[in-house]
Amino acid sequence: MFLNILLAIVVSASIDSTTLMIGDQTDLHLQVTHEASEHVQLPVFGETLQDGIEIVDRTIVDTTTLPDGRVQLNQYLTLTSFKDSLFAIDPLVVTCGEDSFWSDAMALNVVQPFEVDSSLAITDIKDIEKAPIWWWGIIRWILLAIGLLLLAVGLYYLWRWYEKHRKPEEEAIDPILLRPADEVALEKLDAIKARKIWKDGKVKEYQTELTDVVREYIGRRFDVHSTEKTSDETLREVKPLLVNGDLSLVNGDGKILYENLRKMLQLADLVKFAKWHTTPDENEQALTTAYEFVKETTPQAEEELEIQN
Repeated sequence: MFLNILLAIVVSASIDSTTLMIGDQTDLHLQVTHEASEHVQLPVFGETLQDGIEIVDRTIVDTTTLPDGRVQLNQYLTLTSFKDSLFAIDPLVVTCGEDSFWSDAMALNVVQPFEVDSSLAITDIKDIEKAPIWWWGIIRWILLAIGLLLLAVGLYYLWRWYEKHRKPEEEAIDPILLRPADEVALEKLDAIKARKIWKDGKVKEYQTELTDVVREYIGRRFDVHSTEKTSDETLREVKPLLVNGDLSLVNGDGKILYENLRKMLQLADLVKFAKWHTTPDENEQALTTAYEFVKETTPQAEEELEIQN
């Protein structure tokens, strides 16, 4: 050790546990400290450290620079033994050039944890035994699967029975549909008349709102789905009612009423699709036509006409 210090090379080795049961493992720590300018060669280990002591694993050499500029090398060896004995581990040798440096000697005591009766005859290794089948475990999983299947089937038929016997929910009725078609239409026309948005340059919106009210009224009054049809298709279905006299009117002429309706719908199409610029009189006339059409074709007007006749 004195020579090691003079040459500034220090070799140390230690074992974590100096007493082992047969087959257990312990680590041997080898540490070498030297000047950075020196080239040090650590011992090369094989599969055994020495007779009776096996090397299970080893780490790569870890190099660390110390604050004083020297270099420290660290390596760990994992050792085991299957021989009941007290081993004297020889010092580990580290070389630097032609010089050699040794660690301290170490001891490792390997202990047999049980007594071996040497008087018994040596017997063959027993055959591999098959584990017994756990019938109850298998049956339990089968019963669980059957139970879940029956539960699923039961829930399915319960749902079928519920769907079959439950009372149908009453469909909500739109409050507008509970009011007379002409009453709703005239109310909407009054709102359009009060706003007069065409005066603000919103002619397209004005014509669209106006014709939507008339189309909705035609749908409810004559069962003609006008909102889903073109103007020509709507006029074609309404014409027999007005021109052929199939519908009694209050005071107006059916042909004139039909012609005014045709002009109103065509004017709206020109505004919406051809960017037609209408005059104030045309906008006012369209609103007047809508009012007249609703008032002349109301069911109440038919009943009053029959009473008068």
